[in-house]
Amino acid sequence: MSFQVFGLSISRGVAIGKAVLVASSRVDVAHYFIPDAQVPLEVARLCEARDAVGEELETLKRDLPADAPGELAALLDVHLMLLRDELLTGATICWISERHYNAEWALSAQLEVVARQFDEMEDAYLRERKADLEQVVERLLRALARGAAVPLAPPPAPASDGGDFGGEEPLVLIANDIAPADMLQFKRSVFTGFVTDVGGKTSHTAIVARSMDIPAVVGAREASRLIQQDDWVVIDGDAGVVIVDPSPIVLEEYRFRQRQIQLERERLARLRHTPAVTLDGERIDLLANIELPQDAPGALVAGAAGVGLFRSEFLFMNRGGALPSEDEQFEAYRAAVEAMQGLPVTIRTVDIGADKPIDRMTVGELRHAHTLNPALGLRAIRWSLSEPGMFRKQLRAILRASAFGKVRLLIPMLVHAGEIRQTFEAIARARRQLDDAGVPYGEVEVGAMIEVPAAALQMPLFLKHFDFVSIGTNDLIQYTLAIDRADEAVSHLYDVWHPAVLRLIADVIRQAREAGRGVSVCGEMAGDPACTELLLAMGLRSFSMHPSRIAAVKQRLLRADTRKLAPLLGQILDAESPEAMCAQLLRAEPGKTASRSLLTA
Repeated sequence: MSFQVFGLSISRGVAIGKAVLVASSRVDVAHYFIPDAQVPLEVARLCEARDAVGEELETLKRDLPADAPGELAALLDVHLMLLRDELLTGATICWISERHYNAEWALSAQLEVVARQFDEMEDAYLRERKADLEQVVERLLRALARGAAVPLAPPPAPASDGGDFGGEEPLVLIANDIAPADMLQFKRSVFTGFVTDVGGKTSHTAIVARSMDIPAVVGAREASRLIQQDDWVVIDGDAGVVIVDPSPIVLEEYRFRQRQIQLERERLARLRHTPAVTLDGERIDLLANIELPQDAPGALVAGAAGVGLFRSEFLFMNRGGALPSEDEQFEAYRAAVEAMQGLPVTIRTVDIGADKPIDRMTVGELRHAHTLNPALGLRAIRWSLSEPGMFRKQLRAILRASAFGKVRLLIPMLVHAGEIRQTFEAIARARRQLDDAGVPYGEVEVGAMIEVPAAALQMPLFLKHFDFVSIGTNDLIQYTLAIDRADEAVSHLYDVWHPAVLRLIADVIRQAREAGRGVSVCGEMAGDPACTELLLAMGLRSFSMHPSRIAAVKQRLLRADTRKLAPLLGQILDAESPEAMCAQLLRAEPGKTASRSLLTA
């Protein structure tokens, strides 16, 4: 029976495919695809884990004291029966063989299928056996963790026919939540869209989803419980709606929309080689945000004038407890720099914390206690300064990469003068260490992220020390409005058009331009065409965004005249509802993207 689930739209478009559930578990489960040649090894891993758990249970049963209650032996017999049931291990092997899931993912997927069958049983005693099944699966997952796991690495790109991974049918991902690290595993995989129960529009999972340029809906509450494995699903990324088991008429309508969207993308793609210049001759830099070095070629294809934000923290994720070495980081940064063919690359130092933890912040050199509010805890530059050895390794790696092209260094979440001083001391020490070792490096401009209101309110201090500033609107909005941007419960309060937010952004841009310093916006606002004219009116001339958004933003600025936009800024900033004022000036309804530039008002 068809039904709908509603959530938040975070990436536009339409996706149609069979549901693949990533079930949440009390045991952490990695999710990745395995190559065809590795399927027998993965099946062997599962069988070895099953045999190990069987031996554990047999030993427990054998060592029961003579006076132990008979129920204990019976319980162990039930667990052994479940362990050896083909419905569990046999079907799990099918997930590995047919979908190319790793063993842990396949096991959790089959648990989801069997658990639902238990839920539907009329007999109360049989329903309660689901808990026994979950305990057996947790034992298997722990046994797999003890064994030699396949190294976590992004899967190879699927073949053009989509048949390398997951079969030939299109797939959509359904989960309670997807960590940013897991999103990297899925980045070059076969999924055409995804849905999560939780999350906000500017969580880092959502950001990575947009960089994949696939339709997605987050904050869909009960989606992972209501949707079953292999259900046909339509994801309407524009409306934030998920349609399960759609009727043939609805399915055909959405397939028609898919074709229209593809035609629009092809039309926008023709703007790739068009210079980003406004009607009055203002040249605008449209830069790309990337997560990994292999994203750089895609930025070039999209027509980016450089990389405005390389989120280096993604090099630190999915590493099974080890931090990247200096040489490993250097090779990654150099690869990105060389891939951009002489265009500038801005590398942000590691921004770990909040919704981007590294293995629960307790691996390798990390020994920091859990905090109740990670968004306000030891993250970004605070974490880097607390781990000076790690920080110097990263700084040396970035400096070394600057010998191969134009590199700019960006420091996140600075607030205090003391942090600025410590940061420059660390950079100076990294340079001295390279000099002493005779390692070459180039000239590197140093910039600061403006993403905390305290930083925006003390711009003279930042402009005194830094060559440029980059406004991170995602965090700036979060901290200005005191809203957790990853929490769907308050997502409706996350407002890019809030007057306080716009005034902070406009003031930062004005002061930077007056001081002759470079200024860009690298948050989600930069890639939103609805905000393009407003940012141009503020004086912004450098936008950094997901490569997939460059063409749409370029289309807007090509129609804009900054001489006519600038005088309108005061009216917008003074308005009680800036969005409504913009809509009025654009002759459009509030909340909708206008099709004309302000210059036509």
